[in-house]
Amino acid sequence: MQRLLLAVVVVLAALLLARDPYVDKADAFFLDWLLRNTPASGHHAPLTVVEIGGGPTVETQPNQQAPVNSPESRSSAGAVSPLEFALFFQGILEFKPTVVAVEPPLKWRERDKNQEQVFLDQAMRVPKLLLSAELTSTPDPDAPPAEIPGFPHVSGRRGDLPTFTGIQRQPDEDLRLISTIGYVNLPDEATTRVPLLFNYRGEVIPAFALQAFLTWARIPMSEVQIEIGSHIALPGGHKIPINWDGTLMVNPNWSKLGRRFALNELLLLAQQRQKNPALESLHEDLILARTPSNLLAPADVFAATIATLQSNHFVRRVSLLFDGAVVLFIALLASRAVRASRIDLVLGLIAFTAAYCLIAFTVMAR
Repeated sequence: MQRLLLAVVVVLAALLLARDPYVDKADAFFLDWLLRNTPASGHHAPLTVVEIGGGPTVETQPNQQAPVNSPESRSSAGAVSPLEFALFFQGILEFKPTVVAVEPPLKWRERDKNQEQVFLDQAMRVPKLLLSAELTSTPDPDAPPAEIPGFPHVSGRRGDLPTFTGIQRQPDEDLRLISTIGYVNLPDEATTRVPLLFNYRGEVIPAFALQAFLTWARIPMSEVQIEIGSHIALPGGHKIPINWDGTLMVNPNWSKLGRRFALNELLLLAQQRQKNPALESLHEDLILARTPSNLLAPADVFAATIATLQSNHFVRRVSLLFDGAVVLFIALLASRAVRASRIDLVLGLIAFTAAYCLIAFTVMAR
């Protein structure tokens, strides 16, 4: 009878803890740690990342530290000249890519304005160009609101999505006319939970990574079905699992599944293209141009997200039946632990925790 009561107490305690917010935070912390420490596995992703520039992108005054989550603390094209981006376009166009995405918002320094036309001439040669911009929830009240087309087929609660009412930074109008715009807003410390959807003035719009993937996969927004909190349904039966806030769980190491070049390496390869037939498949890749990682900003978030979408390999929650089986197993062990010594009990808990972590690592590495 005592064993049965102990098993019932364990089950009731598990049901109570399942609704505790601190337990949810601990579970999210464990999943985040697990994703960070799980190496990438799988086939090569059709993604090529090109690093442009070599210096830090944060500009601060002496004895002043840039805030971690400010727009200036993330990668920006401000420290890279239009000429460098023009050289990038010239080199990558030798491989005839279909889609080229530029991660940092393009805003030039005043001293580089005279190079802007050189960049524009090269950018106009790209078949499909995706540029980035940033949204804001506190727009200029005197500025007219910009119209951004959203997904027509959306169901579920929209209020939990990141909400914005204006545009903070975007390319100049001549660049917007020849490109598609994706939005690069990220929450605090976004390395494993990356937003795919935003709520802009009541419309559900794609974030930069999702927009890049849809452009590369040639999927129009009218053919996408979204159920917020569940999935994004694509043609062909593919589904992207999303959380209630429109985020996707991403393994940061998945960015390593694609190719990666520095700008100088790309220019050299463009000159030697006929001597390296292995690079002929580069025209099928999604080309992502980015400035070097900043120590204050999350690295390769968009590259990892795009590679995850391309591979169709997602982190999904296990069935509730698994949770129930684990609770029943713990209750069974607890009923037998009544007469066990303290040493045996501690060793049993250590063995159970180690086995659980090993199973988690095995499942995540599949």
